[in-house]
Amino acid sequence: MITKWAQNLYRYDCGLFHSLNCLFERKVLNMLFSRITYFGGATFTIAFCLFIILFVESPVKMWGFQSGFALLSSHLVVMLIKKIYPRERPYISIKDAFVDMNPLKDHSFPSGHTTAIFSIITPFIIHLPIASLFLYPIGFTVGASRIVLGLHYPSDVLVGALIGTVFAILFVTII
Repeated sequence: MITKWAQNLYRYDCGLFHSLNCLFERKVLNMLFSRITYFGGATFTIAFCLFIILFVESPVKMWGFQSGFALLSSHLVVMLIKKIYPRERPYISIKDAFVDMNPLKDHSFPSGHTTAIFSIITPFIIHLPIASLFLYPIGFTVGASRIVLGLHYPSDVLVGALIGTVFAILFVTII
């Protein structure tokens, strides 16, 4: 019973992957996704948190701390999950998947870039809800970029967004 459910979920995941990954062939979209994906990378997310902490006044400074703690702790969990559940990246497992010339070699589940962007944007959305009009589209586009670029399944991205959001909510609550 569980096996059939898991197989159906995987088929759905692969179908959704194909529907987004095919955008890789569109030059303008590929260029957009190839650039925005870096908003979820370590360099940008760490630099963003440090900039807010070092150069912005309170109360926004506190939001930077909350984002930074969420970023750090959520990534410890992501690293642990990737060790426990070593899922191959879709460009390895799915025939005809599009991917850049230098793809990542580590495991796919969950998406670290998506975890990172949601861990840093969520405190700002909680404290300043109007910012969600700008920040959620960035977060969702970073997540979509991971699929379009052939690096993650949609479920990797969904779980990454949930992990980042949960850790951010936790740190907004306790700090």
